[in-house]
Amino acid sequence: MSMRPIQLNVIDLPKTDYTGGKSSLCPGCGHDQISNVIIQAAWDNGIPPETIAKMSGIGCSSKTPAYFLSKSHGFNTVHGRMPSVTTGANMVNRDLAFIGVSGDGDTASIGIGQFVHAIRRNLNMVYIIENNGVYGLTKGQYSATVEMGSRKKKGEPNENPPIDLCKMAINLGCGFVARSFSGSKKQLTALIRAALSYKGMAVIDVISPCVTFANNDDFYKSYHYVKANDEELHAVDYIPHFTPLEEVEIPGGQYQDVKLFDGSTLRLATIEDKHDHSDVVAALSVIHEAESSGKHVTGLLFYNPEMKTADEQLGLTEKPLVDLDEAQLRPSEAALAELNASFRA
Repeated sequence: MSMRPIQLNVIDLPKTDYTGGKSSLCPGCGHDQISNVIIQAAWDNGIPPETIAKMSGIGCSSKTPAYFLSKSHGFNTVHGRMPSVTTGANMVNRDLAFIGVSGDGDTASIGIGQFVHAIRRNLNMVYIIENNGVYGLTKGQYSATVEMGSRKKKGEPNENPPIDLCKMAINLGCGFVARSFSGSKKQLTALIRAALSYKGMAVIDVISPCVTFANNDDFYKSYHYVKANDEELHAVDYIPHFTPLEEVEIPGGQYQDVKLFDGSTLRLATIEDKHDHSDVVAALSVIHEAESSGKHVTGLLFYNPEMKTADEQLGLTEKPLVDLDEAQLRPSEAALAELNASFRA
């Protein structure tokens, strides 16, 4: 009996080196699909697992780092505090690739202040929001991101206006903002692969239906509602830097190539009207138009590669602080005296 050869990625590792433990989430949860996509994206991009740090807070979504990248570094923080812990880790070791996984409660409620300031500082990380509109660990109360009029399986419809985290991120100056759907595997994989190739904070808001409390058709973040009301801006394809562009099939119709920091390319093939992903007003307008008609717009909403990251703004050394010895970290007595004197001048 012949056995199928094990498929290796560009750095000769099998996909099993990127997997994690068995999920304890509800069967069919959209979060599990996102975990699978993160595994696929990191493996496809050829990122060594030990160079990745996976970070999370509290909630169903924040449990998921246990289900992927078991050979990577990881830290499960307290509720809403993932960005500040990631900031500290990032400043000490800028060579790691940081993937933060959060939820709509962890980000849009208790952690909203930390989310805001991580964007302002342009922390170099991928920030994935697994957004289902409910608090799944505490019996399905509405979260701050659920749309007005949306009704879960039991109880009254939501009466409060939602916080749109993509609009917030764009308004705060985030340079990579996208929205996707856990049921759109190809789109989500391309966006996460692109985010891993971006230098700066990349925010991806992923609609991820809660199958237990809110997967009925009159809940705006349910699987069937999103499937019926998903307006894709473009077909998305990711072309890694190690694949020559001339070997890639050219899509029919109009398309745009977005160059990423590591030399990779995000190819956006137009589906309907051309969307200018470099225009803040266009990005906010397309979200508002979809929102006003009860739709979800998905794809790359906004992209700006020109901003300095937090470690660049602080002028940190090229060599990560964690690798500097004591003599390099501790100033001499003369240097310290000179510094103190400059403050007295």
